[in-house]
Amino acid sequence: MVIDLVLPCLNEVGALEWVLGRVPAGVNPIVVDNGSHDGSAEQAARLGAQVLQCPTRGYGAACHAGLLAATADHVAFCDCDCSIDPSGLLGFAEPVLNGNADLVVGRRRPSTRSSWPLHARCANAILSWQLRRRTGVVVHDIGPLRVGRRAALIDLAQQDRRSGYPLETILLAARQSWRIVEADVEYQPRVGRSKVTGTLRGTSQAIRDMSAVLAR
Repeated sequence: MVIDLVLPCLNEVGALEWVLGRVPAGVNPIVVDNGSHDGSAEQAARLGAQVLQCPTRGYGAACHAGLLAATADHVAFCDCDCSIDPSGLLGFAEPVLNGNADLVVGRRRPSTRSSWPLHARCANAILSWQLRRRTGVVVHDIGPLRVGRRAALIDLAQQDRRSGYPLETILLAARQSWRIVEADVEYQPRVGRSKVTGTLRGTSQAIRDMSAVLAR
């Protein structure tokens, strides 16, 4: 396999068939079940995905468990809710695969207004601005889609196990002078109930998590 694709999963049974059906050849999907009670893990296994249980709750915990379980030289992370189509992953990852970048991060381009609520977009814009100001890295989105080399990502030794994990990844990578590039990705309405950006409570928690990472 060229890439292992880590898919953090919490009650995404309605989205799994579409997501896993869009994973291209050469990419191994690793569904990291983070305490689902809707049969997501069983559905993912039936659909042929590698399934990993992560009993420690938290987006970052699921991502990091998937990273440690991966065996391919390159690892991608993506949400498991139909908001991002994984079919274009190999093209998205090309800068890392060909050695021209160390980390590729996705800049979400919402297909509809409902894809990405205004309150979440505003919060993300502020955090992205703070990230650019502190690091000089030209990144406009702290989103769920990113690709890097497995060994290098593990060496970053991320500590956050909640919503601050993607931000911490970029901060630590910038500190080590990684070549970080941003690429546009279409962002579609998710399937099922949102845990973070679709709710004010979820967005507030994500802001607290990411602000804590910036403070450290």
